Parts: sequence; C-alpha cells; structure tokens
Amino acid sequence: MIRKRPGLLRHIAELILQNKSLTAENEKLNRQYELLAHEVHQYKELLSRTGTANTSGLGMPEKSKSVVRYKTATVLFADAFGFENFSGHTNSKLLVDSLDEIFIMLQNIASKYEIRNIRTIGDTLMCIGGIPRKNITNPVEVLLAAVEMQYFIRELQRSGAIGNIWKLRMGIHTGTVIANVSGKKKHHYQVKGETANLAARIRQFCENGQILISATTYELVKDLFLCEYFSKMPVKYQGELPLYLVHGIKPEFSLQGKGIIPNKKFSIRFGLIQFTDLQELVLDKLERELPQNLFYHNIKHTVDVVTQVELIGLGEGVSDEELLMLKTAALFHDTGHTISYTNHEYFSTLVAREILPEYYFTGSQIDTICELIMATKLPPDPKNTLEQIMCDADLDYLGRSDMIPVSNTLYLELKERSMIKSMNDWNNLQIKFISRHQYFTVTARNLREVNKQMQIERIRSLIPEE
Repeated sequence: MIRKRPGLLRHIAELILQNKSLTAENEKLNRQYELLAHEVHQYKELLSRTGTANTSGLGMPEKSKSVVRYKTATVLFADAFGFENFSGHTNSKLLVDSLDEIFIMLQNIASKYEIRNIRTIGDTLMCIGGIPRKNITNPVEVLLAAVEMQYFIRELQRSGAIGNIWKLRMGIHTGTVIANVSGKKKHHYQVKGETANLAARIRQFCENGQILISATTYELVKDLFLCEYFSKMPVKYQGELPLYLVHGIKPEFSLQGKGIIPNKKFSIRFGLIQFTDLQELVLDKLERELPQNLFYHNIKHTVDVVTQVELIGLGEGVSDEELLMLKTAALFHDTGHTISYTNHEYFSTLVAREILPEYYFTGSQIDTICELIMATKLPPDPKNTLEQIMCDADLDYLGRSDMIPVSNTLYLELKERSMIKSMNDWNNLQIKFISRHQYFTVTARNLREVNKQMQIERIRSLIPEE
C-alpha cells in the first residue's frame, strides 16, 4: 500500500493549476496571432492594389532593382578635414552644421556637371560621372567639378566664416563600375567594384587641399588640366599605381589663366571630345528611325560626310571651333529624313535645335550649324568657306572611284519614290548634273576633280546610242 504524501499532492495540484493558466495564456496568444495574421493579409492586399506589394518582408515595399555595367565612369571620393580644430571652438554643433551646408554646396557643384552624388556620410562625399547617361567626357567633367569644389573651399577659408576650418582632399579614378539601380524611377544607385575602391584608397594618399588622380584618369585629362607626378600607390595584383596631383585647368584653357574657370578654347576642345557621344546618339537615332528604303541617304552616307568635312576642313586650315561646327552639321544634315523626304534639310535643322542645347552648344553655334545644314540643299550655292566645305563633302562621291555603285543606290532610292523612271534616264540626268558641278575648295578639287571627269566618261559609255 502506497502512502500518500500531502506535500506532493499540493505540488501536483499547483502544477495542474499552472498548466491550466499556461493553456489559457497560449489560447490568448493564438488569438492575438490570428488577428495579426489577418491584419498582415489585409495590408498585403492593400499594397498589391496600390502597386507596391512587398514579397521580401513586412513593413517596407520592395524596390525594383537592376544592375547596369558602365565601361567608363569616374569616381570621386572627398573627405572634409577640420574636426581636429574643434577644441578651439565653443560651439561644435555649429561647426557640424556648417559642414552640412558645405556639402550641400559641393553636391550642387557636382550636379552642375551632371555628376551624380552617390553617398554622403559624415565628412565623406562620393560622386560619380558617366552615369546614368554613358559618356566619354566624364573624366573631364569630374575634374572640372573637383577644381571648382577646391576653389569654393579656399574662398570659404579666406572669408573668415565659421566653416573656414574645413579643408578638402579628393581621390579620383576612372574605370568600369557596376551600379545597382533601385527605386521605382531608377533614381538610387549603389556603385561597387574596383574603380570605387581605388578612388577611396587614392583619397587616403591625399593631403589637405589636394586632388589626386590615377594614371588612367590622367591619360584622359592631361591635355586640358595641369598635372604633375605625385607618387605610386601599391595595388594588390597590379603592382604600383602612379598618382598625379592636379593643380587646375591649364592656363591657356582657363579664364585669365587662373586655372579655375574654363574659357572658350576649353569649351571647343571639350566639344570635340564630346562629339563621339553625340555621334553615337545621332547614328543610333538614324538606325532606328530612317525608312528602310533609303538606299543612299543612310548611315553610311552620314559617316562619309562627317569624315570628308574633317579631311577637307583640315586641308583648308579651319579653326578647332569651325571644325566642330562642320562635323556637327555633317552629323545632323540628313536627320530630317526621319521626318520627311522632301525638304529634309529644314527638318534636319529642327532636330539639331532640339538636341544640341543638351550638349553645351551656344545659340550662335547652333545657328551656324543650321546654316551649314541648309547649304547642302541642291543646287549647291555656298556663301562662305565653311559652306563650301560642307557642299564639297556632301557630294564627295562624285569624284570617287566608287561613284557609279554609289550613284546607283541613289537611283534606287528615287525610283522607289517614282522620282525617276529608268536607268537610262538616270544616267542622262547624271551626265547633266556632274558636267555642271564644281568643287569649291582647293582641297576637294585636288582630291576629286580628275577622277570626277573620268566618271563622266564612264557614265557616257553606259548610255546606249540612239
């Protein structure tokens, strides 16, 4: 017979009561969980109806993301120095506020040169040129921004304002970057890769008030900026990377030779560099929008005319600015074919006036370019040397060895539009046109006139005797 222990029974009774209490508590928690789950379900349904559904977690809508590779981009890292001077100031908060204001000004300078501010943390600023619109000029634009930023800081130091204790050091490198683009409107960028890492390391080699650039960036900007060799930075798996100290814009390319503000000569050089980006834009537009039955007025013809205006222009001794006007006019002179076949020269000027302001062309430069475009309207009647060069380049094929196959493409184009009836009619029209045609510039006459006369005889031989 088992002897009952009153203490044990009391303990068992207490456990039973506790268990009942825990059970009741669990039931309460389960009901709360069910209510929460119901609320979460309703929240997700609401998000899905508003187009901001989140599948990655509760509370924050998922952002669309994409990864873009930029072959040539320039990263700038900047550090502000001045914390060591805090001990001499009674109001440290005021100094920190002044740094915030300074960084806002630096970001405004960057945006002026179409450089994107990626990150600002504490006393560090990271910017990048060449995104989101890919361009070949981003090393120059980043250096322009860096020079202006340093000038702003120096002026602040001279002003005696509260922010005058701050100094700036910058590291810059050009290379390939991978950008993670997030946000519904693709406005947020995270830049990763070796280019950003090297720019950050170069910044650490700087002393206060310096701009240091890598050898890669140096090769891309050395014609416009005054640079000197500084030192070498060890880079894992790459050996030692040469660094260059940037003093500013070269005197001949800056206002009053001070090396801070670019002058007109700088702008012309910049425009010639930028022409590569502009050409890519326009040729892409032509490829997408030109009618398929343009057998002569196609991309090949545009490239031919751009090449010839440069060749003839150099032969005629034009200035850098005039050469830029000629090449730009040649690039745009047939863009009007994307709108209309007839009077395409006029429509080409409309396309040029729409695009060129985005590429820093002045109003007077755009007017000159449009006049050059209109000079290609037949029959040619040039009013000045630049228009003569333009006309000679546009009809350069008349004196080339491939004149007949090229002219046949023009015949097919006109026949497609019922503007010519037969090849015999075309050959007769060609003889009449070429016999009256003349090259205006000495360079074009020396290059093409003799062969043009030979082409006349070749075309005559193709016309059957009556």
